[in-house]
Amino acid sequence: ELECDALCKDKTLHRVLRNVNSQLLVVRPDLNVAAFEDVTDQEMQSGKGMHFSIHCYKTTTPLAGLPVAFSVQVENKSYYMCCERECGKMIVRFKEGEVPKEIPGESNIIFFKTTFTSCCSQAFKFEYSMERGMFLAFEEEGYLRKLILKKPSEDEVDETTKMSL
Repeated sequence: ELECDALCKDKTLHRVLRNVNSQLLVVRPDLNVAAFEDVTDQEMQSGKGMHFSIHCYKTTTPLAGLPVAFSVQVENKSYYMCCERECGKMIVRFKEGEVPKEIPGESNIIFFKTTFTSCCSQAFKFEYSMERGMFLAFEEEGYLRKLILKKPSEDEVDETTKMSL
């Protein structure tokens, strides 16, 4: 029995994503933005755009980390996270649709989940599968802490890439 190289969906976790400031990642498809925000308990109950499904995939190459894809429900519609090149820069997007059960090859929706540091097993970083060294992070843009893809310096710990589930 040969195991195929396709990524097959294994399990799905339902979580919120927090940054180092304990802010929650909130997706607003109408504004085409995902940003970390301070959220009240009441807002969290309604949960619009902040309760993520983290789809874990089986892999034959576990060294890179656990392959995951993200989706979120907003206004009874499902959106999945992907990355696209725009004007020479990688942009994180949320597109309407479902995450596939199998991914035959490379995919712009897969991120490798690894622990943030060896001594910090409760926090994670997510490396983009199609561009090694690029991680999900946040960037201050005015009053927003936008979700971005970032290549952090290798010789220092970059807290903007640290996320907890």
